[in-house]
Amino acid sequence: MSALSTSGVLALFGTVFLASAVEMVEALTIVVAVGITKGWRSALEGVAVALLALTGLVVVFGPALASVPTASLRIVVGTVLLIFGLQWWRKAILRSIGLKAKHDEDAIFAETVEELQKSPANTRDAAAFTMAFKGVFLEGIEVVVTVITLGSSAHRLGVAATAAVSALVVVAAAGLIVTRQLSNVPENAMKMVVGIMAASYGTFWIGEGIGLHWPGKDLALLAFALIFGLLTWVVVLSLTPREHSVAVTS
Repeated sequence: MSALSTSGVLALFGTVFLASAVEMVEALTIVVAVGITKGWRSALEGVAVALLALTGLVVVFGPALASVPTASLRIVVGTVLLIFGLQWWRKAILRSIGLKAKHDEDAIFAETVEELQKSPANTRDAAAFTMAFKGVFLEGIEVVVTVITLGSSAHRLGVAATAAVSALVVVAAAGLIVTRQLSNVPENAMKMVVGIMAASYGTFWIGEGIGLHWPGKDLALLAFALIFGLLTWVVVLSLTPREHSVAVTS
C-alpha cells in the first residue's frame, strides 16, 4: 500500500489528537484533584510512572505489528476501529439527546477529592500516587491502543505518536490555566467527532483490506466522515424530544 497523502496524514493526526485529548481530560481532572488535595509530589510521581509504563507498551507492541501482513492488519484494525467508533458515536448521540448523562468533570473532581480525604496526609502519599497512576494509566491505555492501531495500520506510527504527545501538551497547558474548571471542555462534541472519524477509518481500512479501491483514495475518508456526520445530524434531529407548547388563553 502507498503511504497516506497529505490529507490522509492530517486526518490521522486530527483523529488521534482528539481521541487522546478526550481521554486526557478525565485523567487531568483526577491528577489535579490529587495534587490539590494531597500535594503535587505524589501526584506527579504517579503521572511519571504511568507515562513510562505507557511508553513501554508502545515500544514493545508497536514494532511487533510491522510483521503482520498489511491486508490482514487493516481488516482487523478496521473492524476494531469501526466497532470502537460506532460505540463512541452511539454514546455521544445518546448524550446529545439527553438519554445518557454527560461526563461531569467537576463531579469526578469532587469524588476524587472526597476519596483522597479519607486517607492520612503524608509527605509521600501512597493513595495519592496510586490514584494519579491509575487515572493516567487507565485513560492512557485507550490512547496507546489508538496510537498503535491507527499509526501502524496507516504506516504512520510517528504521526500518531506525535498527535498524542501534542494532545498531552495542549491538555496539560489547559489544565494549568483552568486548574479545576474542566467542565467547559466540549467533551461530548469531541467524542462525537472521534467516533465519526474512527468509524470512517474503520470502513476505509476494511475495504482496503479486502481489496477494494476507493474513488479518490484517501479523500474517501472525508466522504465517509461526511456520510457519518449527516447520519448523526439526522439521528439527533429525529430522536431529540420535542417540547410541545400549550397556548394558554384567558
